[in-house]
Formats: sequence, structure tokens, C-alpha cells
Amino acid sequence: MVFTCAQPPYLNPVTPFSGIIQGGLQEGLEITVRGTVLPSSGTRFAVNFQTGRSDDDIAFHFNPRFEEGGSVVCNTKEKGRWGPEEKKTHLPFQRGSPFELSFLVLSSCFQVMLNGSLFVRYPHRVPFHRMDTLSVTGAVQLSSISFQKQTMIHRELSAPQQMSEMNPFYTCIPGGLYPSRRIIVSGTILPNAQWFHINLRSGSDIAFHLNPRFNQNSVVRNSLINGSWGHEEKYLCGPMPFIRGQSFTVRITCKAHRLRVAVNGVRKFDYNHRMKNFCAINVLDVAGHIRLTHVQL
Repeated sequence: MVFTCAQPPYLNPVTPFSGIIQGGLQEGLEITVRGTVLPSSGTRFAVNFQTGRSDDDIAFHFNPRFEEGGSVVCNTKEKGRWGPEEKKTHLPFQRGSPFELSFLVLSSCFQVMLNGSLFVRYPHRVPFHRMDTLSVTGAVQLSSISFQKQTMIHRELSAPQQMSEMNPFYTCIPGGLYPSRRIIVSGTILPNAQWFHINLRSGSDIAFHLNPRFNQNSVVRNSLINGSWGHEEKYLCGPMPFIRGQSFTVRITCKAHRLRVAVNGVRKFDYNHRMKNFCAINVLDVAGHIRLTHVQL
């Protein structure tokens, strides 16, 4: 499964915010709202998935409330009438603190992730494809709203008999890197593979270049900044983790000062950041002698 950009993000939108969801809500669409709860203004905020700018029809109303001990209320409004509230009495938001909310549209429900952890699943009460507008109101300052679409991929990047013809895979990383962000790439290495790479890019720069080289039995890491490659790193914890003809999973986790890389569930190395503007590192590209099967951002 891969996430691709469904539409351009809204950057630093002003609250109250109302914006179009291009093509309406669709299964597999993930909408990520990043912002900060205001420290002293108001007692609640809301994220609504609705039809047009009118609030008569809201498929999903997500409403953190700071009064009365704190709660998060979920509901649906149809033809101007609210349904029964679903309430979580645990309020994980803090005044003055940043947050990341991700809403994934599944066939049976909205799945809500808060700061990378599952928070709630809200079953659909009305057909979600009628909803074409996102609104955010209340005591929150927004930094970005981004859109990603999940699609299944099974793509051979280079056939074994044509390994000189690279066919790279690109996808955006909405919001760029930030500490705790994890990127997972899985595939199968072709039997006669010579190399492949996984790059995290910022424009023409490559913040992180991961390059297994089978003729050298090595895994090279480097950065390309302002047109110049830096010092190569090759040290590994243990033997070469990539084997021709076998499947692999690479997990790249962004930390405050470094990237941590695990292969097939085993930590292999850290890579100290050479580019400090994390949010500008916003493109993943994969190329080489592999069959790519899964990408998760």
C-alpha cells in the first residue's frame, strides 16, 4: 500500500477554516490536520467533514472539549439534526501544545490517529462520499492540512533482464519529516540484482541516500547537498541484511538528531541528520533492481 498526494495541502490556514476536499471523501483518503491548541481562547474546537459550507449535513463531527473535566465528542448531523453523541471522557489534548490528527476514511468507519496512535474509530452513519468540505473551528491555530490517498501497489522497478533500465517510484511525504515519523518500504530483491536505493529528498538535494550494493556486499549511506555528495557511511550492525531473491522491509524512523534504520525488524544503523530543515524533506524515491510491494508513510 502506498500513500500519494490527493491534492495540495493547505498551509497555515486561518481558523475558522473551510476548504474543499477535491473529489469528495473516498475510501482510502487520509486527511491530516496539524496545529496547536490555543492556551487561553475558548473551551473547545471541532473538525467537521460536511457537505458544502452549510453545516446542515456533517458526516463526522470531531469535537474536543476542555470544560467539565475534558472529553472528545463525536457525532453526525443530518438535515440540521444532531444524532446521539459518542463521548470519550479521556482528553489527550493540552492547551498550548501541538498535535497531529489523521482521519482515514475506511469502508466502515473514520479511523482517527492522534500523534501517531489510534484514538477512535467512528462508524459511518451516512454515506461519506457526499461530503466535500472540511471545516475547522474553535480554539486552535492550524499549521497545515494535508491529503493522502492509499492505493495498493505491486510494481517491478526493473525487470531482471533489463536491469539497465531504471523506473523509479516517487511519492510525496506530506508535511515532511518530523521526530517520530516512520517510513516503511517493503519489496523483493531481484535474483540478479546489483543495487537499489531509497532516497529521502528535498528538491534536488538528497537528505538520506540508502544504497545496498550487492557487488560490494555493502549498504552505503550518504547525502547529496548543493550538488555534492558527502562522506559515505558503510558500517553495519551484523552481516549484510539484503539478500538477492529475498523479500525485505526497511523501517526508517526520524529522531531528533538522527534517522534510525531497521531491516526486517532488526536495527542496523543510525544516520545523523545532515539537513536540519526536516519539513522540507518531503519526497520519497525508490529505484533499482527490486519489486516494490509496500510503502507506508
